[in-house]
Amino acid sequence: MNASPLIFLTKVGLLEVLNQPAVPVLVPDVVMAEISSLGPGDPVVQAVQQAGWIHVLPAPAVPPSVTSWKLDDGEASVIAVALQHGGSMAILDDLAARRCAQALKIPTQGTLGLVLVAKQIGLIKAVLPVVEDLENAGMYMTVRLKTQILAAAGE
Repeated sequence: MNASPLIFLTKVGLLEVLNQPAVPVLVPDVVMAEISSLGPGDPVVQAVQQAGWIHVLPAPAVPPSVTSWKLDDGEASVIAVALQHGGSMAILDDLAARRCAQALKIPTQGTLGLVLVAKQIGLIKAVLPVVEDLENAGMYMTVRLKTQILAAAGE
C-alpha cells in the first residue's frame, strides 16, 4: 500500500475500509517513512500508527522489471512487496505505478476504488460527498474519472 491512499483515506475518515478480515495490509517501511515525514503530530501519521492491523515490513529489493519504470521509491516498493507476496493487490493512485503493476499482472486498486468498496460494505451511504472531500483534501481527479466513479456508484 502506497502513501497517497493511506493519506487520503485517513483525511476523509475511511482508513477502516482497509481493515477487512483475513486481508493483511502490508506497508513497506519506505512508505511509512514518507508518511512519517508529515510530522509526529499529524493526524494521518497518528491514525496510521494506531491502526494495529497495518503491517509495516522492510522494503524488498526492487527488481529490474520495476526499476525500469522509474517510479518513486514508495511505489516501487509497493509493487516489489506485491511481487513477493503472490496474490496481493497493490494499492496505488499514481497512473504510471498502476500501469507498471498491471504490466506485471498485479491487480491494483486506488483510493477512489476503495471509496466504492466503502459504499458497498456500508461504511458510507454516498460516494459524491467523499469524492468532494477528497478533492478538498488535495486529491486531483479529472472530470471524466469523477463521472466514472459516480456512475459506478449509481449516483
